[in-house]
Amino acid sequence: MTVTSSRQLKNICVLSGFRYGKYKEFVQAAIDLGCAIAERKLYLVYGRGDRGLSNLVSEAAFVRGSQVLSIIPKALKPLGCLPDPPTGEELVVSGMQERISEMLKHVDAFIFLPGDLATLEALITFASRAHLNIHKKTHRFVKC
Repeated sequence: MTVTSSRQLKNICVLSGFRYGKYKEFVQAAIDLGCAIAERKLYLVYGRGDRGLSNLVSEAAFVRGSQVLSIIPKALKPLGCLPDPPTGEELVVSGMQERISEMLKHVDAFIFLPGDLATLEALITFASRAHLNIHKKTHRFVKC
């Protein structure tokens, strides 16, 4: 990861609600990202899910020694689709907007992988808040 600012990144958020299914190259890219996060000794924050790419990132980072925090809305807890126990620490919040606010509090930068509508909502919210100078977190848009 190349960072053009002089600020050192320590805490990074990875978001993706994409269910990887048949896309093996996405699976490997997510695992590689988790390994790179651990190698750089970054603290990882992600939105906990069952089969999203960010879950693969978190597992790869956690088993290689990174601290991991999952932030999940209370409404998703009782659905029974989440692995137990969670990878690393877990923070349960009241809803999606609080989840976004908590992520902003905990991280220096964001990485968005292929996702679902919730991932798109988070991307738009973070970009809008950056545009309005509500936060100054590092963000890069990368065409894949």
